[in-house]
Amino acid sequence: MTQSEDRRLAVELFNGVWRLMESREDDERMLHAAHASAYHWGEAPECEPKNQVRSEWQVSRVYSVLGRGEPAVWHAARCLAICEAHPDNMEDWDLPFAYEALARAHGVSGAAEEARRYEQQARQLAERVADPEDREHLTEALSDLAR
Repeated sequence: MTQSEDRRLAVELFNGVWRLMESREDDERMLHAAHASAYHWGEAPECEPKNQVRSEWQVSRVYSVLGRGEPAVWHAARCLAICEAHPDNMEDWDLPFAYEALARAHGVSGAAEEARRYEQQARQLAERVADPEDREHLTEALSDLAR
């Protein structure tokens, strides 16, 4: 497979996961597609840490949607670890989304105190997101966290 094929598949699968999250028509396919997208990003030579972060974020989100807290927390923690290891490769919204993923995952796990702590960190960092559209996406994600 060529680098452009891996990248193309990663993007196609990533976008397909969003459609499946919205429709919930096939949860098993959604989960496999999220992992497959992350795999293909990892195989693409042009993969950067920010692509890995976004893949881990999406896998965590899928597990959260499925109510599977332990793997959601695990992938959200990987998302944060990659952000912290490569701060110069991130957009200003990657780190707050990592905290959003941790808040969501801990919420699904029933760890309400941890969920609130990570949500607070995400909200504080959201104020620093320069682009209003990016900030709005983050605010929307934070607004639908489980209470």
